[in-house]
Amino acid sequence: MAVKITCINKDNGNHYDPHEAITHLGWIDESNGKMGKSTRAEMVKFLKDGNRAYTKDSAGNVAYLVVRVSRSGNEYVKTVADGKETDNLLYLVECK
Repeated sequence: MAVKITCINKDNGNHYDPHEAITHLGWIDESNGKMGKSTRAEMVKFLKDGNRAYTKDSAGNVAYLVVRVSRSGNEYVKTVADGKETDNLLYLVECK
């Protein structure tokens, strides 16, 4: 299964701060139109279970999410496009 990430939330609302963790990710399954919102931990599990999640820009460029571990041992997600880790998630809108 693959879902497109459409929005994010952060605890303190500092949306563009790369050092503040994402708490929730909104998504859509483009194959069936199902939409949802998952916690960061739920998305980490989703990816570890072999599923895929991605962002897509207006030009159709895709960046896939990967699981990483912070220095303090916390798992988080980020995107990789063309083999480069990027901040594509920070450019998404705030989830409502």
